[in-house]
Amino acid sequence: MRAVRISPWKFGALCRFLLVLGMLAASETAWTQSAFATDATDAGSSSAATAASKSVSKSLRGLLDGAPQSAVGVSDLREMQVHVQGLVEQLKKCTVGVQVDRAWGSGVIISKDGYVLTAAHVAEAGQYRTDKAKFRLADGREVNGKRLGLFRTLDAGLMKITDPGEYPCAELGDSTSVKENKWCIAMGHPGGYQLDRGIVLRLGRVLKVGKDAITTECTLVGGDSGGPLFDMDGRVIGINSRISENLTANQHVPVNAYNDWGAWERMVKGDMWGRLPGQESGWLGVGGEAEGEAKITSVKPKSPAEHYGLKVGDVIVAFDGWKIADFEALKQAVGYCHANESVMLQVRRSDKLEDLRVRLWKRPD
Repeated sequence: MRAVRISPWKFGALCRFLLVLGMLAASETAWTQSAFATDATDAGSSSAATAASKSVSKSLRGLLDGAPQSAVGVSDLREMQVHVQGLVEQLKKCTVGVQVDRAWGSGVIISKDGYVLTAAHVAEAGQYRTDKAKFRLADGREVNGKRLGLFRTLDAGLMKITDPGEYPCAELGDSTSVKENKWCIAMGHPGGYQLDRGIVLRLGRVLKVGKDAITTECTLVGGDSGGPLFDMDGRVIGINSRISENLTANQHVPVNAYNDWGAWERMVKGDMWGRLPGQESGWLGVGGEAEGEAKITSVKPKSPAEHYGLKVGDVIVAFDGWKIADFEALKQAVGYCHANESVMLQVRRSDKLEDLRVRLWKRPD
């Protein structure tokens, strides 16, 4: 029989279509039978990433990493489907529904003691802005939790399951290693948690990698926010964030955002900072050199810098606990904040370190 070949531009759509059919056929019965039966204590940290890395053939690895293909065979498609099915059985145990007040979103457990990554707008959703939350696990159990910290500018939120126990958890990846055209898996609970439906997955490719967002063709809808974006080895590389006007271009928080700039320590403490989408960024009113440390070379008149006593020659070494290596880092830190946000600067002046509390202003017209 002659082998059937599929052109690369048709492969993505066909792969996603056949994967859905395969998942429905292979796991519908298994999902129903396993509901309420999974023991979280024996799941531990998800071994899906390690197992997946070892089981991938060289040809499949090239395909998953987005290597150019003049043509893709049906055998490649089948191998990819089997690979994804094996991953999903592990990854769905770590993906949770998040309920804050009456609002629903998604999240992913990343530690055995129940730390949950989600989107900032999910963690502070609800009419009453409560810090209490409930989580729905993959086996249908409901557990209690709370909101911790939020980095609103990047839509990064941290929550914690407070009921005692050991929970299945996903392995964290490195979002700086994400490349365009790599395949990925987005998971979540569109429309809210539904036990009879289970977790919904979307298979797609990375379209764009930016400093503050990863854009993929994994279609997201309401309720998916906060859910995980996995690489094809089962590691978390992002968190579902914004739904694009174009259904084939959706944005995810890079997972490294939860650790960069000291964000993890701040979120664990419950700090909430940054600006919401559409909110104007803050303004400090200083100038500096592009090279070297963040040394102030000019202070704008009638600026917060002048008002709070910053001087030419001062060196900003820390911004709200973030180490500032150069003036570009200072500009980035200020840009992450909203106008009227209060921040703590650590300033080196005449070889002495001083702490200075400053409130950022709205940039003048």
